[in-house]
Amino acid sequence: MLKTLWATVWEGKIELLESAQLPEGTRVLVTLLPDDQTEFWLQASQTSLDEVYTQLL
Repeated sequence: MLKTLWATVWEGKIELLESAQLPEGTRVLVTLLPDDQTEFWLQASQTSLDEVYTQLL
């Protein structure tokens, strides 16, 4: 199962912006977002989540 987690790079290390249980040795794929696209993807993600939540109600 794929899971998307937001993170930032701080002092050369990737730090998750939310807590998550990641077993030791978990393989990850890191996609770097240009600064000018970050806001777009955050908004697109929120819009998608809002739509899914509305359908669950």
